Amino acid sequence: MHTPQPPEAAPPARLLRLPEVIARVGLRRSAIYQRMSEGRFPRSRSLGPKCVVWVEAEINDWMRDIVSS
Repeated sequence: MHTPQPPEAAPPARLLRLPEVIARVGLRRSAIYQRMSEGRFPRSRSLGPKCVVWVEAEINDWMRDIVSS
């Protein structure tokens, strides 16, 4: 009897710290936060009082949208 295979699980989300986001998108910290406040950049997530991260997939999607527009 053939046992159906479960669908492949998506890889876990990778979280990026600010220096990596800056390196990937080519914007300075102030420009990133300005665009976030305007709703034109993915929002950050707080992991603690001094730890802010972005979801890699959201940054990748934002970059793809910039290139295609």
